[in-house]
Amino acid sequence: MTERPHDLTPAQTAQRSGLTVSALHFYERQGLIRSARTGGNQRRYTRDTLRRLAFIRAAQRVGVPLADIKRALDGLPAARTPTAEDWRRLSQTWQAELDARIATLTRLRDDLAGCIGCGCLSLTSCGLYNHDDHQGRARPGTNKLLPHPH
Repeated sequence: MTERPHDLTPAQTAQRSGLTVSALHFYERQGLIRSARTGGNQRRYTRDTLRRLAFIRAAQRVGVPLADIKRALDGLPAARTPTAEDWRRLSQTWQAELDARIATLTRLRDDLAGCIGCGCLSLTSCGLYNHDDHQGRARPGTNKLLPHPH
C-alpha cells in the first residue's frame, strides 16, 4: 500500500473515535472495518472508518447485535465513502425493532416499578405470581413481564 497522508494510524483512529486500539482490531477481525497495510506491515485506516465506528457505537448503544451491524455495513459501497443517505437508509432498517424494544422497556419499567413499589409481596394478588406454573403450560419460557412474540 502506498501510504497516504490522510490515512490514520490505529492510535490516531482510536483517539479520534474514543475507542481502544484493541477494539479497532476486534472490529476488524469481525469484518466491521478494514485497514490496509503499509510497506512496513503497519495498519492504516481511511478517514471514512471514523464514520463506520461512530455508526457501530451508536447501533450498539441501542442494542443492535454486531451480526446485524455487520450485515448493514456489508451493504455499503466499498469504493466510496458512505453518504448521509447511506447512513439514513441503514438506520431506518432498525426503526421498527427499536420502537418495539422501547415499548417493551417502557412496559417493563412501569410494571416493575409498580410491583416493587406496591410492596405487597402477596402470592394471592400479585400480577406476576405464577401459581402452579400456569404460564409454563401455556408456553415454555412464558414471562408475564415480556410480550408474547407473534
